[in-house]
Amino acid sequence: MKVKVISVLEDNYMYLVIEESTRDAVAVDAAVPKRLLEIVRKEDVVLRAILTTHHHWDHARGNEELARLCPGLRVYGADERIGALTHKVTHDQELTFGAIRVRCLFTPCHTSGHMCYFMWEDGSSDAPALFSGDTLFVGGCGKFFEGTAEQMYNNLTQILGALPKETKVFCGHECTVRNLKFALKVEPENEIVKKKLAWAKQRDDEDLPTVPSTLQEEFLYNPFLRVTEEPLQKFTGKTDPVEVLRTLRTEKDNFKKPKERPNPQAMLAFDWGLFSPFLEKK
Repeated sequence: MKVKVISVLEDNYMYLVIEESTRDAVAVDAAVPKRLLEIVRKEDVVLRAILTTHHHWDHARGNEELARLCPGLRVYGADERIGALTHKVTHDQELTFGAIRVRCLFTPCHTSGHMCYFMWEDGSSDAPALFSGDTLFVGGCGKFFEGTAEQMYNNLTQILGALPKETKVFCGHECTVRNLKFALKVEPENEIVKKKLAWAKQRDDEDLPTVPSTLQEEFLYNPFLRVTEEPLQKFTGKTDPVEVLRTLRTEKDNFKKPKERPNPQAMLAFDWGLFSPFLEKK
């Protein structure tokens, strides 16, 4: 099982998982069809299916075009809002693609129909892989757009957190540096957070992905997986794990964004008064 990490849009990842004996492939969150098909051709594989974690456009917008270009393509997901959906999956359902085994893990919260995908090959010495969409990130977790802290706590501790610790985590976005800056605010004395942040910044400078991490690593620096630890409880002023998680998410949502450089063209447009008609009060 070979995983191709494909950077698309502003900070998204989509993935191509290749069954090396048959040269069949499965895509995860196929947001940009043209880019995906370029990789499919380059790797000389046949795209058999798409696994979509959730319906948001930056994860699912390529489904319809790919279904049109690839007759017979199967599209899996747990939400009727997913475009071109052919197979609706449920929690703990297992799928097979050649030697690749997939367990569907229902993790509602970011969206009410969010599904993660756990993959492995029987008899392989390689670590299994988790495609966690916008539920679990390197150093963070997704926003609670359509769910609750109780749901996310269950997702992170009972479902994803219960997977083998060597599991590789392939998430939906490259937001590791920002996540770890927040983690350092929460745990300023955590040396593992400091080292991981320095590593992530170096990767970012070199325009390289920070995925995958492992579940074992995440428990050492991801604040949303450390809600029972004393520093996290001290930071939030809570002791109940769900309340710690709820408070952390609120703090993260309000965490100061890094200053962005103004777009030069936009600044010129302001100087030239091009935006004036839109700014005048009626």
